Amino acid sequence: MTRLGWPGATPLPDTLDPGEVQEWCDALDGLLAAWEPRQGRERAAALLDALLAHARQRGLQWSPAGITSYLNTVRVEEQPPYPGDPQIEQRLSAIVRWNALAMVVRANAAQGELGGHIASYASAADLFEVGFHHFFHARTEQHGGDLVYFQPHSAPGVYARAYLEGRLSEDSLRHYRQELAAEARGIQGLTSYPHPYLMPDFWQFPTGSMGIGPIKAIYQARFMRYLADRGLCDTAGRKVWGFFGDGEMDEPESIAALTLAAREGLDNCIFVINCNLQRLDGPVRGNGRIVDELESLFTGAGWNVVKCLWGSEWDALLARDHGHALARAFAQTVDGEFQTLSANDGAFNRRHFFGKSPELQALVAHLSDDDIDRLRRGGHDPAKVHAAFARAAGHTGQPTVVLAKTMKGYGMGSVGQGRMTSHQHKKLGADELLAYRDRFHLPLTDEEARTAAFCKPADDSAEMRYLHDRRQALGGYLPARRARAPEVAVPPLPATGGFALEADGKAMSTTMAFVRLMGNLLKDEALGPRVVPIVADEARTFGMAGLFRQVGIYAPFGQLYQPEDNASMLVYREEKSGQILEEGITEAGALASWTAAATSYSTHGLSMLPFYIFYSMFGFQRVGDLIWAAADQRARGFLIGATSGRTTLGGEGLQHQDGSSHLMASTIPNCRAYDPAFAGELAVIVDHGMRRMVEAQIDEFFYITVTNENVANPSLPADAHDGVVRGMYRLRQGAPALAHRVQLFGSGAILGEVLKAADRLEQQHGVAADVWSVTSYVELAREGQACERGWRQGERDAVGSWFEQQLATTSGPIVAASDYVVALPEMVRAFVPPGRRYVTLGTDGFGRSDSRAALRAHFAVDADAIVQASLRAREEDDTDEASAEQRRLQGLASLAVT
Repeated sequence: MTRLGWPGATPLPDTLDPGEVQEWCDALDGLLAAWEPRQGRERAAALLDALLAHARQRGLQWSPAGITSYLNTVRVEEQPPYPGDPQIEQRLSAIVRWNALAMVVRANAAQGELGGHIASYASAADLFEVGFHHFFHARTEQHGGDLVYFQPHSAPGVYARAYLEGRLSEDSLRHYRQELAAEARGIQGLTSYPHPYLMPDFWQFPTGSMGIGPIKAIYQARFMRYLADRGLCDTAGRKVWGFFGDGEMDEPESIAALTLAAREGLDNCIFVINCNLQRLDGPVRGNGRIVDELESLFTGAGWNVVKCLWGSEWDALLARDHGHALARAFAQTVDGEFQTLSANDGAFNRRHFFGKSPELQALVAHLSDDDIDRLRRGGHDPAKVHAAFARAAGHTGQPTVVLAKTMKGYGMGSVGQGRMTSHQHKKLGADELLAYRDRFHLPLTDEEARTAAFCKPADDSAEMRYLHDRRQALGGYLPARRARAPEVAVPPLPATGGFALEADGKAMSTTMAFVRLMGNLLKDEALGPRVVPIVADEARTFGMAGLFRQVGIYAPFGQLYQPEDNASMLVYREEKSGQILEEGITEAGALASWTAAATSYSTHGLSMLPFYIFYSMFGFQRVGDLIWAAADQRARGFLIGATSGRTTLGGEGLQHQDGSSHLMASTIPNCRAYDPAFAGELAVIVDHGMRRMVEAQIDEFFYITVTNENVANPSLPADAHDGVVRGMYRLRQGAPALAHRVQLFGSGAILGEVLKAADRLEQQHGVAADVWSVTSYVELAREGQACERGWRQGERDAVGSWFEQQLATTSGPIVAASDYVVALPEMVRAFVPPGRRYVTLGTDGFGRSDSRAALRAHFAVDADAIVQASLRAREEDDTDEASAEQRRLQGLASLAVT
């Protein structure tokens, strides 16, 4: 018979008859008993939904609580048999734990500044090991492989397992966080956290910056559905596993895409939240309960929630607890108290937890203090973890989150388990190492334990055979990253960009040119299907609405309505096989989508070519951390910063005007940044990028800024293409007959002002002006720095960069004008030929709302300012020349007297 008063239920009011309530409960029990378990639950749920709908029709505004009892979701009777050998797995887990600990301890014994983390993996070890033994599929010809986003602070545990698997040497483990020292010895050093850029054959996903892992995992799962729905890749049966910390879920990016995952039914996405209740400094929710909070959050977002809170040792206690005293005690204990209980022994727990009521005392009266000490959290019991993972992997229609309760620093004893300082704990004394060895029954001598020697069973041992057999059954080892994919042919430049190369004065903006260029690429038979257009709710702003009809907007369930603009040529067309990813107002989500597409060559063996176009102000400045992570992941694709520069987007004002994105892009080594002024330049840069990324498969990505200002576009001669790619070329040579000369640099939105200034200098002031289109100060500076480094190291006689070569045969002062901060053109000052005046004009400061002309005058980057700077520099140059000539004549006179 159903008992009333289950913890968490609303107390019954005095006016309600308990007998009447019991009748309703008995009726529900009868329904459940009349059908086999699954069908009974489905019918009961449907009945409760119908009853709730009826109640609301009658004006009763009530909703069920967002949290359930503080117990495991998978009941004992529903728990599947454990498929492995628990004893062997326990021994393997102990060895991996030890080696992970030994790596950190040894590194910090050698150099205390190296850091590292022990406590996080100590809490997550069983979660990882159950996944490795029974769930994580590697990539094979028959299975595309699961994708696992590992909790970054637990990286030592992943290394320790790879060592047992024979994929990492003991020398590598000795060089944890000592990459340069390892490289000097020809050894693979181990990075602090997962970094594909530094370990390109091992790690797949960088997760070291808290919060970016969850959003990237969701969009990765979504991109897998996108590939399948478009018929490009079979992703059936593949899962995205994301292992994250409970404290990490405070980051806004961690929860930003939860509703997307539910909305699109991403049942290929599984989150495992390691609820060890601690962040770096102390409890995640000392005065509350993070498990309850996360359950409510994920349930409200539409996820399936599986709680794994208590180990098997609690099952007998719960079965005997007919009055639910234990469940009530769980419900009344906050995380701060749970942490204190974790940090103390069985005797302490008997007094302070089970001593709360006579019922609890009686429940554990037959247990010794050691027995109580062995009552595990669910995340440390492989049987409970397996049951939770199996429930998650088998669930359909929704993404699933497993909330696994663990202890931070599990097994570290009084120095680390559940302690406030456990996250920072990096060193253990000899006695502590011996205690850890004994706690996990490791086959180490006292001397081996004291020196933190690595432990590895013999190759023919039962443990090692089991380890390899389990991984072979799941297709092989992971994490493992593949660097190449089958090549895709890039169409000839004239076929896609001929309109831009032969513009012949046609007026267009570079944004318009980009959209036309991408439209041409989409039509290419080979490359077209691989192009992934991505926007964050600004397609119409950027003139991309025509692509809605051409390739459609991706929608996993198709278009379930007739759009308002159905009769329009620019109809908003959604379809299951749509190609455009229209992400809505989420730059972080769009960038996560872009990263999934830009690394598809590695994760799916399929080269894709994503173009994410966005307001340039809302790129590097807003989601720079995600862009940095994409660089770490060796992304290949295009980021298109539209409405770029400080003055091109006149009326929008300060928050929308970008003057620094190229400077930010320059900080990312494998990001190649360009600011083209004309359609022809843009076409050459995009073609160059495609050939490097798709054909040559070079791990770099391109940031290209485009503007919305219509300008007359000149044709681009073939001999200028190399200069466009390398960063500058001479667009126009000044009048040869004039005595005085200046060199004018222009980029992007301001090149038009430079051309106007050149005309005025020649026509009104008699100064010849050579005009240079500088497509990339970043590329020029990088090459100059590389050449200078070669010169310093004696590898070349002179610096001799492209920038210096172009200016070597020119004369006169140099004036550089940009729609970005002065620091951008200043990047090349070190390579200006000796004795030449170099004046830089930029848009430093906050933007304003006004016309383009007013803004350019305000920032002093318009034609008038360029003319003024040129004349001033020319005057100074003349004065310097006169002074030099006077000194020369004085010297000759002095020689004559002598």
